[in-house]
Amino acid sequence: MLVAGGLAACGADAKLVDGKGEEPPPESAAQLTVSPETGTEEAPVSTEIGVEVEAGEVTEVVLQPEGGEPVEGELRPDGTSWVPSSPLEYETTYTAAVTAVDADEIPVTTETTFTTMASPGNQMFASIWNGSEYEYGQATPIMLDFPREFSVPEEERANVERRLFVKSDPPQPGAWHWFSGNHLEYRPQEYWQPGTVIEVRAAIGGMPLGGGVYGEADITQTVHISGTARSVEVSNETKQMVAMENGEVVKTMPISLGKDSSPSYSGTMIVMEKLAETVFDTTNEPGCNGEEDGEDCYITDIQWAQRLTWSGQFIHSAPWSVGDQGVRNVSHGCVNASPADSEWIFNFTRVGDPVIVTGTGVELPYGDGFTAYDLSWEEFLEGSYLEPPDTTQTDDD
Repeated sequence: MLVAGGLAACGADAKLVDGKGEEPPPESAAQLTVSPETGTEEAPVSTEIGVEVEAGEVTEVVLQPEGGEPVEGELRPDGTSWVPSSPLEYETTYTAAVTAVDADEIPVTTETTFTTMASPGNQMFASIWNGSEYEYGQATPIMLDFPREFSVPEEERANVERRLFVKSDPPQPGAWHWFSGNHLEYRPQEYWQPGTVIEVRAAIGGMPLGGGVYGEADITQTVHISGTARSVEVSNETKQMVAMENGEVVKTMPISLGKDSSPSYSGTMIVMEKLAETVFDTTNEPGCNGEEDGEDCYITDIQWAQRLTWSGQFIHSAPWSVGDQGVRNVSHGCVNASPADSEWIFNFTRVGDPVIVTGTGVELPYGDGFTAYDLSWEEFLEGSYLEPPDTTQTDDD
């Protein structure tokens, strides 16, 4: 009787859950899977926290080493993984707790614990060509190089590309192009907008690069694009060089291009380096036998030289051909201009400015210089191992 009375006193609608008068929390509809799997050992220090979620979205990722502080990082834009902001520590155990919520904001959390590998013996350093101390022209590609003796295997190139992060302000989607297994260039669809600031992170520290080789360290760089858009147009038809600024003609100058036996290339080239004084020495080229002999084997002091190709085409001062400039082609492939005009254009341009040469009948060879913009956007994308970027977005999206 005492027991029955006790039950009646609870009320007809009362519920008893686990011995407590409380409802269990509702289950989230979100289904969450994370990687690497719990218990994974020998994980690279470039490991990302993979995320697969159904009927929900990820709201938080906390990655923490045993006894240490949480690691900084962020989700990829496509939400497929969470990327640490720097390489993890070698021989360290980490726990990742990933939280997602469903449409009703009900959370679910999944954890995984893994241990990273020991520091590998075969590590490879890479470098970003662009520096932060210089304002580049609008056609500057971001360039990443591995040592010449190393080539990233084709089956690893998509993985490498996914670890190369480029953010620009204002936003301009772009892509990477592999000119070889050790040289990549990145560009947007059109030239960089004036004043663009580009943040680059090659997150390859501890990353497997193929063939038992690992990246030595992450590389970061900030690249600045000039606030003024400048370009140079060179016409074989008119024998004139035109300096453009923000789409307007600034100065027109007579020039001489390459003669028939050594024609200039046509294409979109980029100012690669600027040398106020240098020496052109062709005596080591085939047929010269290390000696000055005739007009094609020479050692000559040159002023106001701007390199356009690796093979040796420049804009430069040529006082010996002033009488030919604007009339006929007499150079060995370079753009010859008067001393005064060469100095003027030297001071006008920056490394990274485009130089568009037309009408010579000989196309610029692939990869002879910074040739990213000599390719159409479609051709450029063919050199990437990832899906093309979405170039339809605007700053208001």
